[in-house]
Amino acid sequence: MKFIVCAVGHKMPEWVATGFQEYVKRMPRAATIELLEIKPEKRGTGKKPEQLLAAESIRIRTVLPARCRLVAMDEHGKQWTTAKFADSITGWMKDGGDTVFVIGGADGLDANIKNSADEILALSALTLPHGLARILLAEQLYRAVSLIKGHPYHRA
Repeated sequence: MKFIVCAVGHKMPEWVATGFQEYVKRMPRAATIELLEIKPEKRGTGKKPEQLLAAESIRIRTVLPARCRLVAMDEHGKQWTTAKFADSITGWMKDGGDTVFVIGGADGLDANIKNSADEILALSALTLPHGLARILLAEQLYRAVSLIKGHPYHRA
């Protein structure tokens, strides 16, 4: 199974790339993580937030695989435990196909992305920096797959 993290934002600090790649390299071959960075719409142009999100939404849609499970990451989404996340991933693996997790930019995600998502998840009730959200998501993917595989990484 391939997990794709589609994140609005580029030119992240080196610690973000290093942290994200740490979990990418730990993943077993049967479950990989790929990062797709989306250039954010330029702020300060007088455009309304809705216009900025719509433009970013078009960029996101352009890179999504034709058939994929879409999971929107949003602070108001469901907050799952790691065990629930692992259970969902087990089901997704049985169903087949790639799973794309979309992390919005500074203003979040366009409503059209959220409305078309198969799931809307929150990593935390806290507002997280977008770079840190990438790392946290990659770690939770690794942790969930480790739990599924019976690897001792996850200790409940």
